[in-house]
Amino acid sequence: MQSFWNLVASIMFACMGAGVKYSLENGASLPAVIIFRSFPSVACILVWALLTQHSLKTQHPVAHLKRNFFGVSGMWLSFFTLGVLPLATSTSINYTSSLFIGLYVVWSAKHITTDLVRLCAVLLGFAGVTLVLKPSISADLWLGVVTGLGAGFVSACAMFQVKALGKLGEPVWRTVFYFSTLATLTGVLMLEKGDLDNVPIQTWIVLVLTGLFGMFGQLAMTQAYGTGSPIIAAVLQYSTIIFSALLGILFWDNIPDMLAWLGMLMIITAGAGIVLADQQEALKRKFNTIVHKKHE
Repeated sequence: MQSFWNLVASIMFACMGAGVKYSLENGASLPAVIIFRSFPSVACILVWALLTQHSLKTQHPVAHLKRNFFGVSGMWLSFFTLGVLPLATSTSINYTSSLFIGLYVVWSAKHITTDLVRLCAVLLGFAGVTLVLKPSISADLWLGVVTGLGAGFVSACAMFQVKALGKLGEPVWRTVFYFSTLATLTGVLMLEKGDLDNVPIQTWIVLVLTGLFGMFGQLAMTQAYGTGSPIIAAVLQYSTIIFSALLGILFWDNIPDMLAWLGMLMIITAGAGIVLADQQEALKRKFNTIVHKKHE
């Protein structure tokens, strides 16, 4: 059942990415896309909290501010990238966040040789990025490459902040609520007069669907992580890259060549390797803690 929810989440996120790209190419501004992506989560969580009498008040506003600074910045950068680059390419670059996390862990290790798994995974992943980019990127699209890698970097920073919030005991739904609220507010503040004028009806429909895809994807991913192995959930999330490539072929006729497919496979393999290394290390620490307590 967990694999089912993982696949649902991956399909939803791939459809969300396709919706973002379509909207930006057909009359919608980036702030409008940010608003439509974020506001459904705000509304649903707010209604749920009121009906179930869950408090939205947090004891950790500074921690949320740090998380949201990186998270919202990552959303803006990744959505801009989706509007500039082919769907499969932009999704692959946006999923480099785990590579940056692995790079940080390797860099902070006392001896790089003690973390060869992560080091090899990071090198493999960034080699995959070069293969994804080489066949399809022209000189005028390098801004999208830079923003995509920037999105991966700040998303990695956001993940560290999410982990910190979890250690503080902050529930996931409250973290998502504050993140979505700030994202919506930034979209409203950046919205310019006339941004919503002359937007085709088809684009309005896609904007609404984009928000729903993002919200249901988040719910499915939360369900996947809550009902089974976090390793399986983290690894299977990379299937979003494959689904995005298929949508790119179907709607934009962007057919990746063999080098691009190989690059995507390398990124997926690298991300999965880093996830497995992280989980193995966490299990080892847990085991050592249990053994230490028995000897006390």
